[in-house]
Amino acid sequence: MAQRLQASSVKKFIPPRKRDSRKGDNGKVAVIGGSYMYHGAPVLSSLAALRSGTDLVYTCVPKVISESVRAISPNLIVIPMVDYKLTRGSANKLLGQLPPDLDSATIGMGLSIADEEGLKNIVTSLSSQNVMLSLDASALVKYILPSVSGKKVVLTPHAGEFKRMFGEMPPAATTPRVKMVEKAAKENSVVILLKGSTDVITDGQRTFLNPKNLASMTVGGTGDVLSGLVAGLLAKNHNLLESSAAASFVNGLAGKTSQRKNGLHIVATDLIDAIPAVMKLFDRVI
Repeated sequence: MAQRLQASSVKKFIPPRKRDSRKGDNGKVAVIGGSYMYHGAPVLSSLAALRSGTDLVYTCVPKVISESVRAISPNLIVIPMVDYKLTRGSANKLLGQLPPDLDSATIGMGLSIADEEGLKNIVTSLSSQNVMLSLDASALVKYILPSVSGKKVVLTPHAGEFKRMFGEMPPAATTPRVKMVEKAAKENSVVILLKGSTDVITDGQRTFLNPKNLASMTVGGTGDVLSGLVAGLLAKNHNLLESSAAASFVNGLAGKTSQRKNGLHIVATDLIDAIPAVMKLFDRVI
């Protein structure tokens, strides 16, 4: 039976920080995304991952926007990708540039993909290095399913992306919606976080629901923030389902905080600004 997320359960999903930890001990994340048109998506994901408590985030974007991305925040470590779009060549070069000790990566936010083999190469290579993966946006394509089945991967589609991957549109009613998502997760041996007014998070065996019902969160970029939270929390708690559930809950609380402050006029960066206060509720030092 699906379980509604509560703060008490989410607190168990967010590991404490060790008092004597050093830089890198609390997670190293790669964010792979962006294009000539969508430079903001990987930035939002990167800042969200940092605000989740991750120590190091590597923002991998096409060279054409790398300077613009660098200029947005001094907190970003930017790795330029050689081509405008993801190709086999740019994927292979990027894999040689990434640090060898990544904990997690999120892929797809604003990313233009010219060659499906490039995406497959990144997913396969990082998976073989035991990197926890989150796929979003343009990385949510049917041809990637054989490469992620049974691997440490979270898929974060909205309803349209779910249909693109699995061939069916999730129904509006909660019970059949949950059953459809559980079936897809079980058959493909992945964790799915289906975004909506109520997020459905499942590995096909255990399922969490996170009702948000926020009219303001239709604004572009809130899903990119969620992807960064998923990757950031995966970097510390290597449990796919728990990290995804916690990310959904934190994203929703940040949305509620932003809506209380700004009404129906929020932007995605409002959520990033709200994340520290939300995450502070779950802070523990040992």
